[in-house]
Amino acid sequence: MTHLRSGFNIPELGFGTYQVTQKDAADLVQQAFAIGYRHIDTAQMYGNEDGVGRAIVESGIPRQSLFITTKLDNPNHEPEQVYTSFAQSLAKLRTDYVDLFLMHWPLPMHYDGDFMQTFATMEDLVAEGHLRSVGVSNFQISHLEQLVAAGTGVPVINQIEIHPYFQNRQVVEYCRTAGIVVESWSPLGRGKDLLDPVIIEIAKKHDATPAQVVLAWHRLEGFVAIPKASSLARQRENFNSLGVVLDDDDLAAIRALDRGEDGRMGPNPDVFAKM
Repeated sequence: MTHLRSGFNIPELGFGTYQVTQKDAADLVQQAFAIGYRHIDTAQMYGNEDGVGRAIVESGIPRQSLFITTKLDNPNHEPEQVYTSFAQSLAKLRTDYVDLFLMHWPLPMHYDGDFMQTFATMEDLVAEGHLRSVGVSNFQISHLEQLVAAGTGVPVINQIEIHPYFQNRQVVEYCRTAGIVVESWSPLGRGKDLLDPVIIEIAKKHDATPAQVVLAWHRLEGFVAIPKASSLARQRENFNSLGVVLDDDDLAAIRALDRGEDGRMGPNPDVFAKM
């Protein structure tokens, strides 16, 4: 478990549902629960909250044993839409509360306000009892500095792209200094990082798979990781990374794989937020 500044704990490995269809979400999340996952990451933008909600109810797992994250979609930044869309998320997820609500991008759409006001509104939801923690996603240092300067609060988490080829070091260091937990999306680099000879050799050394090595690296670096997997075998493989321990030489070798911006696979938030 990783401790959040809000006082709650988040499992260090979650199951991501990006690009999982509504049709498949319930079955895949149920599989994840059966394996042992208790942390599920979804989003309004993904269009699969209803399927995730069905899995939550049908699992029979006590709600307090689960950690559920969803994210605010870009068109919903206006304060009234924050409230409305969050209520819709609660209904779809079939839960009385969400553990973590993230602002998906620092990108208000159809709204002439700014993301600082959006964040302040999200924090107001905590006082109403249906939300435990507020965080952000895809925030650069400049975005985080604007939040701090506005006095609207400090997010508990910044969910950003991180994998061996793109380690996002400046943002990571800022977050560590500010007490913001770093969560990795696309932690396996869409599979490309797993083909690197360095990763393969470390995997052989520990009798593990390349994916398990990379997820162990995330964990030992202090990141929360949310890999996606569509097959039972891959879900189990990723979950079993929790038993893999790397040594200092392994960690140093993986850190040396960083390609900086050349390794980024997703949109650069500085560019995306201006589109």
